[in-house]
Amino acid sequence: MIIIGIAGGTGSGKTTVVNKIINALPPGEVAVLPQDSYYKDSSHIPPEERSKINFDEPAAIEWTLLEQHIRDLREGHTIQMPTYSYLTCTRQEKTIPVEPRDVVIVEGILVLSQPSMRDVMDVKVFVDADPDDRLIRVISRDCVERGRTPMMVINRYQEVLKPMHQMYIEPAKRFADLIVPQGGNNTVAINILTDYIAGRLAKAKAE
Repeated sequence: MIIIGIAGGTGSGKTTVVNKIINALPPGEVAVLPQDSYYKDSSHIPPEERSKINFDEPAAIEWTLLEQHIRDLREGHTIQMPTYSYLTCTRQEKTIPVEPRDVVIVEGILVLSQPSMRDVMDVKVFVDADPDDRLIRVISRDCVERGRTPMMVINRYQEVLKPMHQMYIEPAKRFADLIVPQGGNNTVAINILTDYIAGRLAKAKAE
């Protein structure tokens, strides 16, 4: 099993990179653990206060559960991955069963910021993109998927996303084994990564 961590700023193209890796490998070889599924439950907080939660700092994530699930998968056990609603800012009752696969991708803005997370990864990837491009993608996504107005997204970007990116996300770039500039549009970098993964899988199966 290969554990791959894929980090990068909000709107950098991480999901695009993940999908291209999945499509480049044989069906059924990849399991994905999104960091967003492991946000701490906020149901005990009054609804009017939930919108003020800072989702871009490490304290918002239940790292111990994510790390335990990675260990469980490596040991051959199926996990029950939590689900999280951005509309209500609460963890949902529904869980998603995830079976062990040859490749496990852990994807999220902060997954390279934690030493304990980096220790369980075989390959660490940072997806880079220009701040303007990231902001445009965040506005498009949050207005459609999370019920926010463009002004709400811009204000959040200035007050939270940008300072948290500079404090936690950008510094984690130095821990990456591979940096993918231009996000999901960098076909060459993605091909290099998928070729490396395929090579490791072939070697493991031959042994």
